[in-house]
Parts: sequence; C-alpha cells; structure tokens
Amino acid sequence: MSSAQGTKSLPSPADRRRRNREEVVNAILETSRAIMREHGAAGLNLNEVARQLGMKTPSLYEYFPNKMAVYDALFRKGIHIFRQRMEQYPTENVSLWDRLRFTLEAYMTFAQDNPELYQIIFERPVPDFVPSEEGMRECMAALAYMSDGLSQALETGVIKTDLTPEQAYYLVGAVMHGLTALHIANEPQLPVGDGRFGSLIPAAVALFRAAWESERSDS
Repeated sequence: MSSAQGTKSLPSPADRRRRNREEVVNAILETSRAIMREHGAAGLNLNEVARQLGMKTPSLYEYFPNKMAVYDALFRKGIHIFRQRMEQYPTENVSLWDRLRFTLEAYMTFAQDNPELYQIIFERPVPDFVPSEEGMRECMAALAYMSDGLSQALETGVIKTDLTPEQAYYLVGAVMHGLTALHIANEPQLPVGDGRFGSLIPAAVALFRAAWESERSDS
C-alpha cells in the first residue's frame, strides 16, 4: 500500500477556515443563549458574549454585524429545533384531535426545554427585533402540522364552525400559548402534563372537540 493510499487526505485551508468559522458562530450562539437564560432575552449583551469567549467585541462583529443578527440566528435555530420535534409526529391516519394534543404538548415542552428561544420566537421581549423573511417562512413551516390539519378538517367537514381556517388556527394558538405561558411562569419545574396549567391540555382539546363537533352535529 502506498503512503498516499494509507494516509487520509487533510482538509483544505478553505475547509479549515469554514469549520473554524462555524465553531466560533456556534460558540457565540450558545453563549448568547446562556446569557439570555439568566437575564432574559432582552438582557443579551454582545460585550458580555465577547468577554465570556475571550474575544474583543469588534472581532465578534466579524461573525454577526449587530445584536439583531444574533437574535435572528437564534430565532432560526429555535424554529429548527421546534420543527424537528413536530416532524416526529405522524401525519397519516391521525385525527385532528390527536394533532391538536401533539401540538400543544410539543409547544409547551419546547418552551420548557428552551425558554430563551421560546421567548424570541413566540413572545416579543425585544420590541426592535423583527425576524427575517426566511426565519418567518421557517416558522410557518414548523407550525403547518396544526394549521394544515385544521384546514383539512374544515374542508372535509370533520369539524364545522363559523370561523375561517385562519381564525380557527389563531384561536388554537391563543389557547396553546396561554396555557404554556402560565405553566412556564408559575410551575416551570413540573413536566408537561402536571400542575395547574400543564395538566389542562386534554381538557383544552376536549373543549375544542365539543364545540366544533357539536356544531357539525347540529347543522
């Protein structure tokens, strides 16, 4: 065997630079998340991020031009995590009510596991932050599991309501966010399914089912 055949090719200088850049970017984002967990999403300070990483703040701007760019990267990172969770659920031969339960549980679990990402995606702790168009597209794709299920159920007559599909989706979202916000604010140490608010997911699903299926049966 020749030495060329027995030696693994080394990464090119360009590959090493790209890998090094990715490592620094990830370090910036993870340090930002840690600071946000401690001080809230609005408490992110890039000078502190740079200090913790042993960098000069101007060096950090070589990777992110400003704090809003860091927020947007974290927004997209959070959506990716949430979408991965949603993609674990089945789409075939699953009822609307199971979809609703899956979504409420996934939303609350995501908020509990990733409170700093949940804040910047589903709340508005930083008034000046507006997600990029790409980030919003990714967000809508992550929530399509529930919105598509509602649209299909309305089109096929599985449920009947005077609400438009968009209004029905907003109503579900309001209940989902309300239960999650109360659970996280009051009993974040309890797992999803426990506590005054975390235990109410089955009841919320039952309320929607009773309202929308009863309207269908009364029509």
